[in-house]
Amino acid sequence: MKVKKILDKISRILSNSSVKVWSAVFVLLLLIMFVIFKSEQETNSAINTLFDAIWYTIVTVTTVGYGDIAPASFWGRLSAMALLLVGVAIFGALSGKFASFILDRQQKKDRGLLKMTNMKNHLLICGWKPGFENILEGMLLANPEIPPERVVILNNAKHSDIEAIQANEKLKAINFLRGDFTDEDALLKAQIKSAERALILADRSEEFSTLETDSRTVLAVITIKNLNPRIYCVAEIIDSKFEKHLSLARCDEIIMTSDYEQNLLVQASSGKGMSHILRELAAENENQGLFLADIPAKFVGGPYEEYAKSLQNKNILIGVLENTGNFYNRRQEALAEAQKNPNMEKIVANLKKVKTLKSNIPVFNPPSDYIIPESSKAIFIHGNYSSGE
Repeated sequence: MKVKKILDKISRILSNSSVKVWSAVFVLLLLIMFVIFKSEQETNSAINTLFDAIWYTIVTVTTVGYGDIAPASFWGRLSAMALLLVGVAIFGALSGKFASFILDRQQKKDRGLLKMTNMKNHLLICGWKPGFENILEGMLLANPEIPPERVVILNNAKHSDIEAIQANEKLKAINFLRGDFTDEDALLKAQIKSAERALILADRSEEFSTLETDSRTVLAVITIKNLNPRIYCVAEIIDSKFEKHLSLARCDEIIMTSDYEQNLLVQASSGKGMSHILRELAAENENQGLFLADIPAKFVGGPYEEYAKSLQNKNILIGVLENTGNFYNRRQEALAEAQKNPNMEKIVANLKKVKTLKSNIPVFNPPSDYIIPESSKAIFIHGNYSSGE
C-alpha cells in the first residue's frame, strides 16, 4: 500500500509540465557532455577524463567561461555552441522565474494576501476606523519596544486607505493582511497563536450597524482567546451592553469609546476646565499624563505607605493597578494559590473568588495599611511643572 502511494506521488510529480521540461533539459545536457567527452578525449589534452567534460559543461552552461578548457574537434565545438545556447536559455528562464516570484510576492503583500511567516510576539490590530493612520503612529510612540515590522494589521479596509498607510514613512514597514478578523483562517494567517497582543477596534471598514460592530468585536475576542488563551487582548466597543460579553470572553482590557466621549462632554459642560485635565492625563506624550511603573519586589506584599515613602521624584503616586498583565496567567496563578489551603471549605471559597477575578483593577489612593498584591503596578502622574527659567 505504501509503495503504491509512493509510486502515485512520483507519477504525479513526473506528469507536471515543468518537471518534464527540466528533465528534458537535463538529459540534453548529459548527451552534449557525453559527445564532448568522446570527441575531445583523443584530440584535446585539456579534456581527458569525464570530470573534465563535466567541468567544461558546468562552466559553459552557467556562462562563467573561465577559458581554461576549450574544445578542438568539430563535434566538440558544435556541442559547445549548443551548450552556450542552452545556458542562455536556462539563465533567462531562471531569471524570469525569480523576477516573477519577487513581483508576485510584492503584489500579494501590497494587497494583503501574503501569509505572515516567522512572526512571533507581535501586535495584531484588527479592524479599521477613521483616523487609523494617526492611531497607528500613536501606538508606535506608546510602544517603543515594538518595531513596525512586528505589527500586523488585519482588516477589509479600502485599498486607498491601506495605500495611505503604506506611503507613510513611519508606517510602511507594518504588515498588512486582508481578511475578516472574526474568521479563524484569517487569524491563523496572521499567526495569532504566536502573537503577544491583540487590539480589536470598533470596525468601520464597512457600513455596519452598532449592533453588528460590537457583535463582531465580541466574536473576534472569543475566537482569538480560543486560539491563543495567553494573548493579551484589548477590545473597543461602542455600546456598554457588550461589556459583560467581553468580560466572559476573558478580554483583558475593554474600551468604551462612546462612554469616554460622553463623559468628556458632561465634564466640559460644567465650565470648570475638567476636559483639559482629562486630555492632559490621556496625552500621547511619554513625558506627560498618566503612566505605569513596576513596583520593586521588596515592596510587594508590604504596606502601600512604605512604598510611597521610598519614592523621591517629581512624579506623583496616585494608586496601584492590580492583576496586571495577561488574564490567563493571573487566573492560573490564582487557581494554584487557591488550592494550597488544606481546608476544603476555604478552597471552595477561594475558587469562587477566582471565578470573579478581574484583570487590571485600579485602586486609587489606597489606605496606608493597604497590602500591595503580586502582579501589581504603580500608577503615576508625570510632573510637568516648569519654572520658566
